[in-house]
Amino acid sequence: MFIGIDIGTSGSKGVLTDTDGAVLARAERPHEVSTPRPGWVEHDAESVWWADFVAIARELVDAGAGARLDGLGISGIGPCLLPADAQGNPLRPAILYGVDTRATVEIAELTDELGAAAVLERAGSPLTSQAVGPKLRWLARHEPQVYERSHMLLMASSFLVHRLTGRYVLDHQSASQCVPMYDLRKREWARDWAEHCAPGLTLPELAWPTETVGRVTAEGAAATGLPEGLPVTTGTVDAWAEAASVGVRAPGDAMVMYGTTMFLVQILTEPRPHPGLWGTCGAWPETYSLAAGMATSGAVTDWLRRLVGGDFADLVADAGKVPAGSRGLLMLPYFAGERTPLFDPDARGIVAGLTTSHGRSELYRAALEGTAYGVRHNLVAMSEAGGRARRLVAVGGGTKGGLWTQIVSDVTGLAQELPGETVGACLGDAMLAAAASGVDTSGWNPVTSIVEPDAERQAVYDQYYRRYRELYESTGEIAHFLAAEQHRTADHG
Repeated sequence: MFIGIDIGTSGSKGVLTDTDGAVLARAERPHEVSTPRPGWVEHDAESVWWADFVAIARELVDAGAGARLDGLGISGIGPCLLPADAQGNPLRPAILYGVDTRATVEIAELTDELGAAAVLERAGSPLTSQAVGPKLRWLARHEPQVYERSHMLLMASSFLVHRLTGRYVLDHQSASQCVPMYDLRKREWARDWAEHCAPGLTLPELAWPTETVGRVTAEGAAATGLPEGLPVTTGTVDAWAEAASVGVRAPGDAMVMYGTTMFLVQILTEPRPHPGLWGTCGAWPETYSLAAGMATSGAVTDWLRRLVGGDFADLVADAGKVPAGSRGLLMLPYFAGERTPLFDPDARGIVAGLTTSHGRSELYRAALEGTAYGVRHNLVAMSEAGGRARRLVAVGGGTKGGLWTQIVSDVTGLAQELPGETVGACLGDAMLAAAASGVDTSGWNPVTSIVEPDAERQAVYDQYYRRYRELYESTGEIAHFLAAEQHRTADHG
């Protein structure tokens, strides 16, 4: 049997599977992010990452009592920056991925110093809030006492792998998001640029997510209940483990992950840099990928649910009765800025067309439609890069209920395959661990249904999508002014 555990933005999940991919047990722990200042988004590695992992591991080991465990796979949110000392002890809370926008000054500096075109060509991605390099420079500048003690650059998966096995290792996929510190075409650290961003920092050894890099030590076993000597794979970023969980592996395959944020991964055979997307390594040695991520998606619907009351089931049912276009409402879902393809941390949410006749049902549907327009915008950018998706697979908690996935298919005009299991990255972790031990995983998690676009609704959404793009362009200056006011008032209490 195999265990997979994923550390997500708002919760951690784990599964126990057999060699055929059947899920025999599940475990889950919710948690929250810390936002000590506007634009800062953090996790405490001990009380969130490690505590969740230990609790889930013990629950799954108990569920499989008496069974032989053959491998462990781990994934987590990324790319993150967790500075640690020489023993792997965290020196501050982890600075999270692109939702944390604190390093805007450092992004501009490094882009000017290295050249935007050079960074895109060598690293595969532009310097944005997703990049680790600017956050390392921010750390050295603003928390020099922490930086001086930093010996390790860890992420959620590599932190857990180190604590379990003692190995300081990072997978190529995660490393390729440490822009500009990784050479995407050479598939190795760009050591000159790494030294430029983070002088003196010891970089981790590189391996692939499909490799076994260590075994659980006696200390790791005592803390977690896992058997001593259990093989542990390298780990990776959650979205790529999630893509693995639904068989997104062949060139032209693409995944849409419905969660707190919306994330897309498309598989390629060669790098195809695009200034509005992230170009990375894939989870398998022979693959590359284009990736896109929205700053919010499920986070907006959860905010709206808390604002208006009720539960998700009722909101979805009522929104399903509202016609396409939400009776003349158009939402920009940029409530935390926007990542791809805008890379605008100061974009802001807008609901256009409101009248006193609109209620929570229209607002909720408009939120779902707004995220669907964002998915279409990102798929257009992928097509511009030469990576047109031929197969779209949906995964994540947001696929439940059917309305959100139907709206995305209607807006994009693309069918979406839904696998039997949408538990997500933790299943992909177990799959990668099984593959590392020689198990054929090609039959894991087959497709059970397909969402087809509706031509009539698609025609309506084509008109709204054009206005969606125009609305951002025409209101950007106002949004940036309001964002500056929010930062100013937050800084002054």
